[in-house]
Amino acid sequence: MKFVLISDTHGRHFHIKNLPPGDVIIHAGDITTNGNLFEVINFLHWFSALKYKYKILIAGNHDRYLESISKTKAEKDLFKNGVYYLNDSGIDLAGIRIWGTPVQPEHNNWAFNKKRGKEIKKHWDLIPNNVDILITHGPSHGFRDYTHNKLNVGCWDLHTKLSTLKPKYHVFGHVHESYGTIKDKESGVIHINASLLDREKKLSNKPLSITISPKVLTSRTSVKKIESNQPFIKKHV
Repeated sequence: MKFVLISDTHGRHFHIKNLPPGDVIIHAGDITTNGNLFEVINFLHWFSALKYKYKILIAGNHDRYLESISKTKAEKDLFKNGVYYLNDSGIDLAGIRIWGTPVQPEHNNWAFNKKRGKEIKKHWDLIPNNVDILITHGPSHGFRDYTHNKLNVGCWDLHTKLSTLKPKYHVFGHVHESYGTIKDKESGVIHINASLLDREKKLSNKPLSITISPKVLTSRTSVKKIESNQPFIKKHV
């Protein structure tokens, strides 16, 4: 099963011309620039029409409207047409466990800001065990989190959590200038910064992709929505 990975499109989605074929597309947040409802709807019009069987999405720090409706009926009603929006939640796709959360360490007055330490750790502690793909908006400390002013801005608490959970892949964006892939030699986690915009906010980075063999092979792929510490709810698509 091929996963196409993108992040940080900031309203430039209609200008993306090089999306490769695949089964699943994952967007790791910052679908908007100003974070309003119009931008969100505009993005979803494009995203839901893409030729992938499954479309998975989290929010980012620019996506203020999504923070304003977080965990409400309005949030649930907004995402349809095969789009799976993950907000401290996950899905099991043919046995491949995927978890997504939009939070990142506090910086200025952005959406989904959480203070480093106890406050943000509550969200990392929601991540279930044996996750295959973890999607966050921001990086963990030390892995594709290097800024233009030579600072590692990733989350230490997330780094600690990943060292224990050891998902196969960690997909994120946020730090545009650290686009690319790196493997943690100690934990084996492959960290993928999929930001399409560079530091100058030009659409210069290419979509990335990974391939994972389905763990459940049936004639009809099942999708199970998962919540932390809750049983699976099976949904066929």
